[in-house]
Amino acid sequence: MTVTRQAGTPTSSQAQFFDYSSAANPLQKGLISRIPYRCFPASFFDQAGTELKPLDLSEELECEGPATGPSLCGNFIRLDGDSLRTSADATSQLFFVARGEGRSQACGQTFHWTAGDTFVLPAGGEAIHSSDSTAGLYWVHDAPLLRYLGVSTVKPIFEPCFYSHRDARAELDAIARNPRGANANRVSVLLGNNAFPQTRTVTHTLWAMLGILPSGQVQRPHRHQSIALDFAVACKPGCYTLIGTELDDDGMICNGHRENWVAGAAFVTPPGYWHSHHNESGADAYVLPIQDAGLHTYLRTLDIAFSRSGGKSQPSNHP
Repeated sequence: MTVTRQAGTPTSSQAQFFDYSSAANPLQKGLISRIPYRCFPASFFDQAGTELKPLDLSEELECEGPATGPSLCGNFIRLDGDSLRTSADATSQLFFVARGEGRSQACGQTFHWTAGDTFVLPAGGEAIHSSDSTAGLYWVHDAPLLRYLGVSTVKPIFEPCFYSHRDARAELDAIARNPRGANANRVSVLLGNNAFPQTRTVTHTLWAMLGILPSGQVQRPHRHQSIALDFAVACKPGCYTLIGTELDDDGMICNGHRENWVAGAAFVTPPGYWHSHHNESGADAYVLPIQDAGLHTYLRTLDIAFSRSGGKSQPSNHP
């Protein structure tokens, strides 16, 4: 009996085949780079002149830059009595006022801001920032994610939103006064947007939190699969974060990296790493973590857990 084979489409020249063990975990195999520890000093804001500084780790990440993580790019903006234009092909942009006062024109609106205020802009949110004196902004957007996907923004899916620091601090103080909130692992207020009732996040990709680290307190380790671009809002020497992959028998980080907080500095907490916050300064401290946890929450991949005494961990649905 003769078998006749039908001609089919040959395998493409760029196609590859891998056995499971060699390709299932590219991070473990060293095929994809790990997200590095990195701190970006606050001294940028003390210099003269108007300038935009991307917090760029694209060389270490082996991706197109600028990028601070695979999906996010952090930036420092310094205004010295004049104006600066910002624009990014991003679905979400968050601006936190690190110091000073001024105004931003974007999306047909004018936002008048002072230190501690936050505002977010949607796709197409080109902005002109102005200040009559010195001022500083921390700007985070998700352009690296869009570059990786090979897409561009099509339409905004939320309206520009402004968060007054007075209202945010009032909410945070109310949580701190509540016995239940004061005894929680995190004394913090999450910035939300009514456009995203499922994720309760500041945008559909970004997550932001204003947290207080009371004097003398240690916030026990926790971890999540989102990257955190942490900004030290206010602190005295003696505040720091420990970051690592191992817990000891008491559920605390061992063999970890210590990142000292400096007001106005930003630092990277890699995804999946345990981290704990410590305040030995004698004064309360404030921190603003910005993460891609809006996206992870929607994908159901955030996988947050808090350590317990004895080295065990407790999962949670919230950062």
